Amino acid sequence: MAGIASLKLKFSPFSSVLSTFTNGSSPFPSNPSLLPMRTPSSSSTTRFLRIYALTSNDIKVGTNLEVDGAPWRVLEFLHVKPGKGAAFVRTKLKNYVTGNTVEKTFRAGSSIDEANVVKETKQFSYKDGSQYVFMDLNTFEESRLSESDLADKTKFLKEGMDCNLLFWNGKVIDVDLPITVKLTVVDVDPGLKGDTAQGGSKPATLDTGAVVNVPLFVNIGEEIMVDTRTGQYMSRA
Repeated sequence: MAGIASLKLKFSPFSSVLSTFTNGSSPFPSNPSLLPMRTPSSSSTTRFLRIYALTSNDIKVGTNLEVDGAPWRVLEFLHVKPGKGAAFVRTKLKNYVTGNTVEKTFRAGSSIDEANVVKETKQFSYKDGSQYVFMDLNTFEESRLSESDLADKTKFLKEGMDCNLLFWNGKVIDVDLPITVKLTVVDVDPGLKGDTAQGGSKPATLDTGAVVNVPLFVNIGEEIMVDTRTGQYMSRA
């Protein structure tokens, strides 16, 4: 009898787990495809890594793929089912690292690796020489990017602006700016006349150094909203 009692005690943890399922709850994540993973970053944030491959049927605009050892973002896709032959997916991809775009086709149902691209919100703090410093407001950890890393996005960066930095294998591969930003006109020809009803425009220099075309009624000192994706004037702020 003593042996039976010890046997029950030995397997009591399993009974506890079994009772958890019996009560209608599970000790495992509700989405088994996502498991927490600690990254080597000094940040204490828990990130998540997908542990399964996608198929070509999962492709959509914005999907991150890892092809030939590099991260790519899907810009366009089209599922094609020809009259003869196997179905396939035609895509247009952008390389996060080089900025190059290519067209690539995938056989329908084929397995594709998903790029583990992690997005983190950072605040643009200041410019140090040719470097742009972004800070994590939770850990105060800094990320530094050069002008070549940011390219034309430097024209719309203002101190204190929150941006999304995209990491792949611990390295920043892209920066997402807010879609719209409020900037101040610092230089424009106030004497330029035209028919405002016909949508006339004139170039204006903004406080970040960007030059955009604005309506004829916009003057120095005014704040305007600009679309960072196109660099176009949207409205007065």
